[in-house]
Amino acid sequence: MKLQLSIAMADNPRTRPIFEGKVKADGIEFLATPLHASELFWRQLRFGDFDVSEMSVSSLMMAVANGDDRWVGIPVFTTRRMFHVGILVRKDSGINLPADLKGKRMGVPEYQQTAALWTRGYLQHEYDVHPRDMEFWMERNDDSSQGAATGFRPPKDVKLSYIPNDTNMGEMLLQGKLHGALRYLAGTNNLVDRSSVDLYKHPDFKTLFPDPHAEGVRSFEKSGIYPINHGMVIKREIAERHPWVILNIFKAFQKANELAEKARREAVEYHLETGLLPTSAKKALTTQLITHGIAANRKVLETAAHYSFEQGLTPRLIKLEELFAPSVMEQ
Repeated sequence: MKLQLSIAMADNPRTRPIFEGKVKADGIEFLATPLHASELFWRQLRFGDFDVSEMSVSSLMMAVANGDDRWVGIPVFTTRRMFHVGILVRKDSGINLPADLKGKRMGVPEYQQTAALWTRGYLQHEYDVHPRDMEFWMERNDDSSQGAATGFRPPKDVKLSYIPNDTNMGEMLLQGKLHGALRYLAGTNNLVDRSSVDLYKHPDFKTLFPDPHAEGVRSFEKSGIYPINHGMVIKREIAERHPWVILNIFKAFQKANELAEKARREAVEYHLETGLLPTSAKKALTTQLITHGIAANRKVLETAAHYSFEQGLTPRLIKLEELFAPSVMEQ
């Protein structure tokens, strides 16, 4: 008889083979729930709703640093992005360069979220714009934030206010009460995020970087870092009772990733053959950027841990051995 485990994660090409049952973990039957990450992390950190789940890397580090040992990390990283290229600003804010962010009021869904962690780290190390240089307004209150479950307190040198419950970040941006947003989420249909208007298509707003794609490429070529924001966790009590599940789950996600990568490469080859993409793009488009495991992602993970400590989210530098199961540290 297979071990039944509830699992929750966002539905994307790297997880879909698990949802669809095309890939199974040996000895395990998954009871799968697709959820937006904002709601998932809140539910998991506050209530422990699922046996296995996707998890914010930043929140996991903070939970561990503050003594919360309910979770064991599995190095499966299905969500990555160059987050800083999505910084959104009002066109009339006077913000045209990263240095112009100093002294400005910037919205953020949650200060501790990994996307904001990466963006602040990038601004600090690339443009000498420190978190203390901006004023942050956070949309999620204590009832719906990950921070309420991880012991988050604003760093002493950071100005942080909470957006009142009778409004939201989108409305404050439209009214000019905020100059921009480090990260903006709208219309995500979950129990946590409140904004609804799509400001990325609004005529009064622009991205800080005029060509986000070019900025992302420049950043990646310089640093070699493709930021990770979500990993996977399993309840420690299950991992200790059934230690074999860790590698079985890891292997299943490796297989799902291989299927997603195969489909992506086939799509690239098709478009190259039909002339819809320049042949000069072949090398970049056929390069695999999403891989699981510690070995391939150590630099990225250690950079995230460094940023977390540097920004005052964790009281000490977290080691990867504190986050992930011993059986996967060599994977």
